[in-house]
Amino acid sequence: MSFLPATSFDTHPPQHQHFDTREAAQNVEASGPHSKWEQLPRAFRNLISSWNCRDFRYIASATTLALNDRKTRFHMTIANSQKITAWEDITSAVGNFRLAALLGWQDVAQRYRRSSVGAFWLTINMGVLIAALGLVFGTIFRSPMSEFLPFICVGLIMWGYYSQLINEGCVSFISNSDTMLQLPLPFFTYILRTWWRNSIILFHNIIILPVILLIFGKFFGWEALLVIPGFALVSINLLWMMVILSIVCTRYRDLTQIIQNIMQVGMYVTPIMWQPHQLPADKSLLILDFNPFYHLISVIREPLLGSTGSALNWGVVSAMAVIGWAVAMLFLNRFRSRVTYWL
Repeated sequence: MSFLPATSFDTHPPQHQHFDTREAAQNVEASGPHSKWEQLPRAFRNLISSWNCRDFRYIASATTLALNDRKTRFHMTIANSQKITAWEDITSAVGNFRLAALLGWQDVAQRYRRSSVGAFWLTINMGVLIAALGLVFGTIFRSPMSEFLPFICVGLIMWGYYSQLINEGCVSFISNSDTMLQLPLPFFTYILRTWWRNSIILFHNIIILPVILLIFGKFFGWEALLVIPGFALVSINLLWMMVILSIVCTRYRDLTQIIQNIMQVGMYVTPIMWQPHQLPADKSLLILDFNPFYHLISVIREPLLGSTGSALNWGVVSAMAVIGWAVAMLFLNRFRSRVTYWL
């Protein structure tokens, strides 16, 4: 089921046209109080007035579906929540992924607007953190820097990605409550928006690893190709976690703080700043094998460092994806109609 009828807009806007959103906003606002612009929610008008991208027509036409129905925003949102299943919600959001991608990109662009370095400030901060912690813990554990620095580099980058996605996933619906209550967009679009925003930051940070490898005269091997299926499995797992947490944390707001504390503690019980072989043999089963984040990090870190990862790592991550999405679909299908009440 599609949320956006094909007749409402062109999904492939012409690339040669330039559209000044600020000028357009002023023109439609001056057209009178009964224009369609005035019928849009105030929060949404303020948002699109600040945009300045070629794809404005795509986003605006998708969201102005609210004007086709003169019902109140409450009845409109509740009606859509009740008649849309979890499968229809997810497939519609994935089919219109460009909308989520544009919103996520705009989040990053607005955050670093007028900055000469832009999002690479995050890369600089991460590089300084990796150098400081790598030197300190490498010296404490007496590990060769040529092995420990690449190890902690991938660990810190991926853990920052995981923890940020989970923490922001808890409030994905809450932070977009104004839009959710006024526009009939798929709920999974807001999850994809959060995932894409943090994935852009990940791609900025991961360039630190090749620099460190070049410093020590190392290069990627063929095993690095396993990062592609590894990242796909990791993303699938993180998305179902975000779906469940966004629903539960919308209902129980205090749970967000609990999740953040769990992620802080999880960093120290996961091999991020220490290596797995440093654990006693009798402790590795509990701390490593039963730690899902260890497996999620291993399917990314091991290929980048010249290994394929164990069969246990790949098996656990694959099983988590199947079981997790089955639970997430049940959650979304069962509680989707209640999310707007909880907001």
